[in-house]
Amino acid sequence: MNQVHLAALLFLGFIPYSLGCHAQDNTSSEQGKSQEQANSETSTSNTAQAQQAYKVNNIAQFNEPWAITSLKDGRLLITERRGRLYLFGPNTNKKTEIKGIPKVAYGGQGGLGDVTLHPDFERNQWVYLSYAEQGRGGYGAVVVRGKLDLTKNTPQLTQIKKIWTQVPKFSSGQGHYGHRIIFGSDGKLWISSGERQQFNPAQDMKSNAGKIIRLNDDGSVPSDNPFMNQGEIAKQIWSLGHRNPLGLAFDPQGQLWVIEMGPKGGDELNKVLKGKNYGYPIVSNGDHYDGKPIPDHSSRPEFEAPAIDWTPVISPSSLMFYTGKVFPQWQNKAIATGLSSKAIMIVDTTQQPVKEVQRLDMKARIRGAIQAQDGGIWVIEDGPQARLLKLTAP
Repeated sequence: MNQVHLAALLFLGFIPYSLGCHAQDNTSSEQGKSQEQANSETSTSNTAQAQQAYKVNNIAQFNEPWAITSLKDGRLLITERRGRLYLFGPNTNKKTEIKGIPKVAYGGQGGLGDVTLHPDFERNQWVYLSYAEQGRGGYGAVVVRGKLDLTKNTPQLTQIKKIWTQVPKFSSGQGHYGHRIIFGSDGKLWISSGERQQFNPAQDMKSNAGKIIRLNDDGSVPSDNPFMNQGEIAKQIWSLGHRNPLGLAFDPQGQLWVIEMGPKGGDELNKVLKGKNYGYPIVSNGDHYDGKPIPDHSSRPEFEAPAIDWTPVISPSSLMFYTGKVFPQWQNKAIATGLSSKAIMIVDTTQQPVKEVQRLDMKARIRGAIQAQDGGIWVIEDGPQARLLKLTAP
């Protein structure tokens, strides 16, 4: 795309523009393309490898969306950080607010977070939500589940029960909640828990902050977790030494991966292994924001090093593995969304070393992405007036 073409598209509103930063992942600016103005744009990567073409389609608009998941019938559930959950029908463009959502602590990076369905949702209607709450001691993430009743004119979440709480709550700071949630093929619930900008909890086995958590679907602890003899909180933990893990995804072989924000440099993609310590804040391939150095992973081989890290940072916000047929060159590759990078990164985790093979310049902070049932990719931007997009074949 030449500069004249790019300038014209920016002027007409066909390419959004927003500011972003790594430290404040909730920062965004307005994007000005309405549904009536929607056009598609075709883009290709500027990298030499995996030149997959794609088209970006503008579908709808939401206010600070954070997560997205799909029902079997193709309708979407989309969370907004201020505490709203919407049912959206792509075929009708109808957006319906779901009632009964618990009160969330909105502020900083906090608010309503992730949404996922129970593996047996068609039978039991369980929906799982994560969000920030205020309580005794300050702020922390929680996970609840409730039954989604779609039989009424106004859909509702009922029988809500809290099944996990970030321990402890922290009085300072409203960032690094993490709180991505995902089910594995064995029916276990996985939660990414950020270290809440407090550093040390990531290594403290009396805290579940800075950890990857593994639970049964009701919040109880599986008997084969690695730290069963180290206390009630430690029983929940699968791995430790994480900073701000904002993406969880299983690859086609069933291996869990996590993508997380590093400090000043050193964003990480990690293979999640049972009982392993990923080193934060003792080691990192980035440094503290005040300039104080942190030893690199290579200096402490007892800690698990990332499969790939990014400096300059990409500010990762979600992770998925693509298994569809619409984009053959992305098949079985990791797809990470980025905030300050305003991009979508395609990563080949089968290469040694793991390698980023394509970067999609989205011109806006990207909060999340999931695979659509037809093999396309649903994408949500970050911030007010954020767009719901769909990547399709050109």
